[in-house]
Amino acid sequence: MILIDNYNFNGKKAIVRVDFNVPLDKKTFEVTDDTRIRGALPTIKKILKDGGSAILMLHLGRPDGKPQDKYSLKHVLPAIEKNLGMKVKFAADCMGDDAKKLAAELKAGEVLVLEN
Repeated sequence: MILIDNYNFNGKKAIVRVDFNVPLDKKTFEVTDDTRIRGALPTIKKILKDGGSAILMLHLGRPDGKPQDKYSLKHVLPAIEKNLGMKVKFAADCMGDDAKKLAAELKAGEVLVLEN
């Protein structure tokens, strides 16, 4: 069985489904507990250290079938960037031409977050 520790991500783009369903302050939308983000760091950092790039798929809250700003992942980006110590790219949708373009242009060592 291939384990992540034994896999070389050099030159690869890895899609990672992470559980960043984190609590946000109701007024400022700032992350109030980044435990789940910190829990995924070893996986993301392994990919980047190997020379790969990471495309993060996650969700936030229960938007009830339609986009709502309070559930946008843009509110989680600062906490992801702080924990990774780097800027992260953001696709405003998880599908479509913009997401495809950003993913295709992703370079080694970069991270892309796809919107809910």
